[in-house]
Amino acid sequence: MEQPEYNMLNRAKVEKEYARLYDDIGLGTTIWSPLAGGLLTGKYLDGIPEGSRASLKNHGYLQDRMAEDAAVATIRRVVDVAGELGCTPAQLALAWCAANPNVSTVITGASRASQVVENMEAIEVVDALTPELMARLNGDD
Repeated sequence: MEQPEYNMLNRAKVEKEYARLYDDIGLGTTIWSPLAGGLLTGKYLDGIPEGSRASLKNHGYLQDRMAEDAAVATIRRVVDVAGELGCTPAQLALAWCAANPNVSTVITGASRASQVVENMEAIEVVDALTPELMARLNGDD
């Protein structure tokens, strides 16, 4: 078992570096940061809300990611597809991670009880992720 970071903005380790290990040795993954520090919720698309993680002094890396065109494009796809599916961007990002057959478990985090409930409802979104939607989310369309 390995515990790598995995989300739509950080995919290489799970999808490329470990690829042969899933079949070769039966590697399982318990992934963390499925929301990329909150970026995939879409809450930073219009700036950094006061009191959010990205507003903290030691979290400048989140601000740096929001300056990357590719990251912003991915976040916008998540927000758009979530709207089409009638779920939140956070639920969609969690479902995307859980839909990967090489992900055994998704570690979620929350700062409020309502986020725990929202996160757990992501399981209902997994079955809605058709190959076409996955391709869109992955930027393959």
